[in-house]
Amino acid sequence: KTTFALQFLLEGAARGEAGLYLTLSETRDELFSVAESHGFDLSKLAILELSAVEQMLGDVKENTFFHPSVIELKKTADLLINEIQRVKPKRVVIDSLSEFRLLAEAPLRYRREILRLKQFFAGHSCTVLLLDDQSAEASDLHVQSIAHGVISLLRLPLSYGTQRRQLQVNKLRGVKFREGVHDFIIAKGGLRVFPRLVAGEHARDYKVEPVTSGIPEFDALLGGGLDRGTSTLLLGPAGAGKSTLAMQHAVAAASRGERSIVCIFDENKQTLARRNASLQIEAQRYISEGLIKVVQIDPAELSPGELSSILRGAVEDFGARVAIIDSLNGYLKAMPDERFMSLQLHELLTYLSQHGVMSIMTIAQHGLVGSMQSPVDVTYLADTVVLLRFFEAQGRIKKAISVVKKRTGMHEATIREFYVNERGVNIGPALTTFRGVLTGTPVFTGEEGEAFVSEKDDV
Repeated sequence: KTTFALQFLLEGAARGEAGLYLTLSETRDELFSVAESHGFDLSKLAILELSAVEQMLGDVKENTFFHPSVIELKKTADLLINEIQRVKPKRVVIDSLSEFRLLAEAPLRYRREILRLKQFFAGHSCTVLLLDDQSAEASDLHVQSIAHGVISLLRLPLSYGTQRRQLQVNKLRGVKFREGVHDFIIAKGGLRVFPRLVAGEHARDYKVEPVTSGIPEFDALLGGGLDRGTSTLLLGPAGAGKSTLAMQHAVAAASRGERSIVCIFDENKQTLARRNASLQIEAQRYISEGLIKVVQIDPAELSPGELSSILRGAVEDFGARVAIIDSLNGYLKAMPDERFMSLQLHELLTYLSQHGVMSIMTIAQHGLVGSMQSPVDVTYLADTVVLLRFFEAQGRIKKAISVVKKRTGMHEATIREFYVNERGVNIGPALTTFRGVLTGTPVFTGEEGEAFVSEKDDV
């Protein structure tokens, strides 16, 4: 709250507006310590400290006729009014209301004094920020009804990782505000708020066209390639080649001069670079040239709102035409509830689609062969679903690929062999001589001696 309030006053100072900070709960040294940690310069702000209030109260304790709270509250308010008349600020912060509440003792006296201050501030064209630590047993609904606006700063404890901070505008008279909760962080320089994404506000016109991957066989499976402005889900067990296939699209886009953003959850940048180099995927070259931007995400530290902000910045500032989230398993770990993941992911994918960005997501299913289960079902959100599977044949572990869904056009219904070697991604012909490939234990239905395209035969 203190950091928020200081940013509020400093923004006013930058606009030429005088500011006053009344600190009843913190000392001047503590206030300057907060400012120093953020690099704030408070020299242009007027600061009134509790010690000055105590000096003005004088001999209150020696009074025997009136209750001390009656005199203390009035004199504190009068001191604040006098300081405002002297400084003539446009922005005022009172930190905090809990101290006023303690001075008043009685709720009626407290409410009357707050009303008196409100009328005074209105007559002096002051915008006032009242801080409250909600230390009272019940929420102070009386003061909230008096105030023009109410903003809540929430701190949600998680089982692991940093605490999640969220901001919510509960009330703002005469203003259409963004409802809901908005993630924010406290970094050097103050609060950074990530407003909740509403995709409907970002509609854009773009040319609908197929986007090739640089792998002719994969594009043929998709009936010409993925389409611009669509979302694709690569679904399969760990190690099936989902990340490699996704990165291939970023490299293909870079070869056309287009930019891509790659958010990686499950591996670090060094591992990604080594894997790309071993497969002769020229990702590192395009990363160095600034056409591919790789962001390593720590789900224990990053909130979903901040991730949406990163992707928005990549689209609007960096000019990304391809966005990759690798993987949704890591994204899920950043979410407190699976239901919220589906809602946020829907808004994010819709936003990317309306900007003509082709988005690719990967998700690792539980298991390696046989029956597969996904940690979350988001296939209904994706425009295209590509399925990858391990299967056993001729004493070897092989991989199969198929397109099971494409909303924007026709696609092949075949199941093809898929493998990755030192020459990158390779896709063979349809596995017409096998039945039950997707079960993991297929049955050979061809004639004896019939050719089987394999990684060994290709080499």
